[in-house]
Amino acid sequence: MKVIHKESNTILAKDLKVAKTLMERTIGLMFVKEMRGFDGLLLDPCNSVHNFFVRFPIDLIFLNNDMEIVKLVRCFKPWRMTGIYLRARKVLELPNGTITDAIKVGDKLEVQYV
Repeated sequence: MKVIHKESNTILAKDLKVAKTLMERTIGLMFVKEMRGFDGLLLDPCNSVHNFFVRFPIDLIFLNNDMEIVKLVRCFKPWRMTGIYLRARKVLELPNGTITDAIKVGDKLEVQYV
């Protein structure tokens, strides 16, 4: 699966991994040295993230059910917690530096099966 920023037609992740179970979402990127074999992790459902035991900073995009961006977090460092974003239903975790200035709250993303 891949994730596209619809406004700029930019691919944000071309090999997306989805974490749907409680265990998959809880573990997320913990204990890995890098995103290997995938370049994005979609936590669904999710409205808050921790970065405990994650060894590298990441970018976060909080999304509602319509895949509209409700919050952006750039360079989310290890050993931190985000707030709880009540409008968010999903979180897209991406490599640090993926979120550019062209990506704004209110924009939409699209997940495509390839």
